[in-house]
Amino acid sequence: MVRDISKLEKKLGISFKNKDLLRTAFVHRSYLNENPDFKLPHNERLEFLGDACLELVVTEYLYKNFPNPEGELTNWRSALVKGQMLSVIASRLGLENYLFLSRGEEKSGGRAREIILANTFEALVGAIYLDRGYRVVQKFIEKNILKELPEIIEKHLYIDPKSRFQELVQEKVGITPTYKLLKEQGPDHAKIFTMGVYIENKQIAQGTGPSKQAAEQIAASRAIEEWQEE
Repeated sequence: MVRDISKLEKKLGISFKNKDLLRTAFVHRSYLNENPDFKLPHNERLEFLGDACLELVVTEYLYKNFPNPEGELTNWRSALVKGQMLSVIASRLGLENYLFLSRGEEKSGGRAREIILANTFEALVGAIYLDRGYRVVQKFIEKNILKELPEIIEKHLYIDPKSRFQELVQEKVGITPTYKLLKEQGPDHAKIFTMGVYIENKQIAQGTGPSKQAAEQIAASRAIEEWQEE
């Protein structure tokens, strides 16, 4: 695991006055459970702050640069700050290399790791804001988040995957996709659902999530990729 934060600062283009504040952004709660004497707190308070910073900077940018109605701006903002987007950008920045995780979380993958990375990105935003102020965090968000906006608008990525896939299929073959529950597992308080998306009787893709609705969205997102590759 990489812990030389000077490399990260160079990649971010931001030099922190308080290096421990930057490190704190990467401390997952699970790490403290196994290392109670660790000198830094977990990153959840920074995540809370970073989430608000992210919303403000993105909202301000959209308001100042686009005359579109509130509903469209809201959809664009949601697409920019959703967990999946933040996770991708966190991976691009190599944030995973700096995480402090428990042994169990180290082995986790898939949706669990995606959530951890998205939350870490928000914590990093909060740390940048506290250490360097609004203008620096604004530039960071513009450089790493807002550059995704043209593609989101061009490809209509602000429309949720189920709606997008339905539009694609109806336009091409005049049929509405259907969804079926393929698997349900786990205890009642933490169930995991696997849903399949079908065109007539052909399964196009499947997705797994903490609710049927979430699993359907993931299945639809994967189906869009399959559909567009054909």
